[in-house]
Amino acid sequence: MALYENLNLEKGMYQAKGKSLTDVLESLDPSANYVGTPLEGLDAFSRQLKRFDIRVSGEGSSTVEKFFQTSNSAALFPEYVARAVKQGMEEADILSDIVATVTTIDGMDYRSITSDPKEEDKELSVVNEGAYIPQTVVKTNENLVKLHKRGRMLVSSYEALRFQRLDLFTVTLKQIGAYIARAQLKDAVKVITEGDGNSNPCESIACANSGEISYADLISLWAKLSPYNLNAILAPTEAMKKILALPELKDASAGLNFHGSGKMVTPLGANLLHTTALENDCIIGLDKNCALEMVKATDIVTDYDKLIDRQLERATVSCIAGFAKIFKDASVELTY
Repeated sequence: MALYENLNLEKGMYQAKGKSLTDVLESLDPSANYVGTPLEGLDAFSRQLKRFDIRVSGEGSSTVEKFFQTSNSAALFPEYVARAVKQGMEEADILSDIVATVTTIDGMDYRSITSDPKEEDKELSVVNEGAYIPQTVVKTNENLVKLHKRGRMLVSSYEALRFQRLDLFTVTLKQIGAYIARAQLKDAVKVITEGDGNSNPCESIACANSGEISYADLISLWAKLSPYNLNAILAPTEAMKKILALPELKDASAGLNFHGSGKMVTPLGANLLHTTALENDCIIGLDKNCALEMVKATDIVTDYDKLIDRQLERATVSCIAGFAKIFKDASVELTY
């Protein structure tokens, strides 16, 4: 009998600091042991689902009650919920396109570092022999990063869900993940525009003609961001329509690229990202490699006691995260 079939699963596994149930299972039952076997490609959690013949998706997916046939299989339910929510976050996520780095902390207090170089500091001049070498000052921010807890409460009973298919329940959980992702994006946009509390709001420039966005305005945005690279543009719906309608972005080669690859046109090489987190009278151009840091105090957290012992009832799914600006000048707001 394979090792994964002998593991004793219990809710105490969720208490491992900084580790998910999947991480704990991997330490007990490494995937490397299954290379060259029919189970290759499955992680430790997926092997446990196979052990109890629980199918969470596809044709013939199991019902919710399949998790609660034994105490061992019931211990898998909170991790299934967390993974489904996380999948929904990833599918709705554009944070990865604007965040330079993700920092995971063990606590609720965190100060980021910053550097605010002057114009002359951005160019490395020749240093003569014995001369003073210019310095770049890196320091911690005065104020802590504001962390926000985002989540939803699952309110139901085991009896109401026991005969529901898991693939349908997964859709609901993924939608919760999408809600969390959109709320986090709104937090990120607010930090970009207003700053993170350390006197570092985004610089704003205006379009030449009020109410309109021209190609020349995008050029101005690109120039203002220099020496940083304009590689991401955040735009609300109305601004997206104005940008995509620009004659310069509707030429034959742009159209052929869209029809051939399905990739949206990229103004000046920047990734054009649609978001409802912005007001309809502005867009944001930024260097995604320098502008923003995401700080996470927790990954997806579930109330495992309620999900296992009380078989759902009222349980929360949440995530704690915040954002900090790295270089103040690595993002610019264009209003129209």
